[in-house]
Amino acid sequence: MSPAPGARRPLSYRLRCGAAALLIAGAAALPLHPAGAHSGEGGASGETILRDTEIENDIRALATPVWRAAGLEPGTMGIYIVNDAQLNSFVAGGQAIFLNSGLILRARTPNMLIGVIAHESGHIVGGHVLRSLEALKNASIETIIATVLAVGASVAGGNSGPMIAAAGLGQRAFMSFSVAQEATADHMAMSFLDRSGESARGLLEFFEILQADEPVIQQPIDPWARTHPLTSERIDYLRHHVETARSSNAPEPAGFTGLLQAIQVKLHAFLDDPATTLRDYPVSDRSTLARYARAIALYRIPRLDAALAEIDGLIRDDPANPYYDELKGQMLFENGRIREAIGPYELAVKLAPRAALIRIALSQAYIESGNPALNKRAIAYLNDASREEGREGTLWRLLATAYGRDNQLGMMALSLAEGALADNKKKDAQQQAQRAKQTLPRNSVGYQRAEEIQREADHLDDD
Repeated sequence: MSPAPGARRPLSYRLRCGAAALLIAGAAALPLHPAGAHSGEGGASGETILRDTEIENDIRALATPVWRAAGLEPGTMGIYIVNDAQLNSFVAGGQAIFLNSGLILRARTPNMLIGVIAHESGHIVGGHVLRSLEALKNASIETIIATVLAVGASVAGGNSGPMIAAAGLGQRAFMSFSVAQEATADHMAMSFLDRSGESARGLLEFFEILQADEPVIQQPIDPWARTHPLTSERIDYLRHHVETARSSNAPEPAGFTGLLQAIQVKLHAFLDDPATTLRDYPVSDRSTLARYARAIALYRIPRLDAALAEIDGLIRDDPANPYYDELKGQMLFENGRIREAIGPYELAVKLAPRAALIRIALSQAYIESGNPALNKRAIAYLNDASREEGREGTLWRLLATAYGRDNQLGMMALSLAEGALADNKKKDAQQQAQRAKQTLPRNSVGYQRAEEIQREADHLDDD
């Protein structure tokens, strides 16, 4: 994830700038106080989104029993990690759950993380989406983060009006609506956990952590001025459920503890100072996770030769693991060894053919190789990946670059139009779609899609 300064950054692990701070308010937010702002990578102010196929798939594995109990299809659920140390999570843009890295790293048990996901799933099943966020169903990840930030800032500033709630409703009415949604999401979460045979004890422990983190307020506060029910009330409700539910003492499902440990080790290795990681996982520790953490830390310093030696050893021991090859490809790519990176990336794609983010990373290496034949492969891979990762603005920019180098100017404009539409950029989407129509055959699929983009862009607000 956190690449070496100045390095090239493929999508699979790269940190991308999003909102300046996540101040989440309303139906789709779990914490009771705002997350603090901090600088993103490279010193630029801003939150970042962490994309990693392995971590996202591991979290999806933890959440699958709850999602099935909730009637949600695991394959359609999106998991996104926000690089912020605060305890926070929210849903937006349809079936997409955003989890702060701090929440994941502070989860003491898999059950705690699962409980939070169960709560957010309750918001999805209950249709708890702010009217201002309904348009984000097909929006890019950058747009979702920026919009949620704007909503949160508006609530924090005491503003009211159509951005936060239905037109004509003031802040107090909106707050009461979100309080009801939070209580409903808590109830749904407990129901999902019961149905999946998992304990609600982890969700209770999470709320207890939130309560301990809350500032001490000397003056009494108006409960309606809170965006969420009081933590103490939620804890009492959850505690009663834990005391009476049959699954409260259920053991963790087999393998879940190992999954959470792997998630946390990899996140720490990419987010902590490399010196800290090397201290925590000395060379004397020959466990697989320790070697993995050291490989990441060494590449971030960067000590490329030592990092490659570590990752090559892991590949030899487990040649069927696509994420080792993906990491090796990233190491080489970000150090300017583009052609050498292609082989590991190709092997990773072969081992994990459904991993869209890895195909995007390989496509970027293909494009930057300067080989026209590989550029054509990139076009095929990116079009395939767009079915799953159409919210990734980087995908559309890469696809536009690849089409441009292949002299397919109509498809280049169409790709730019797709990206602008995902970013809610009305004028850009309309202009690029019109340029695509001027070049593409009238009866082609691309031409028809350009017309659809223009119609969809008509419903966006002016830039």
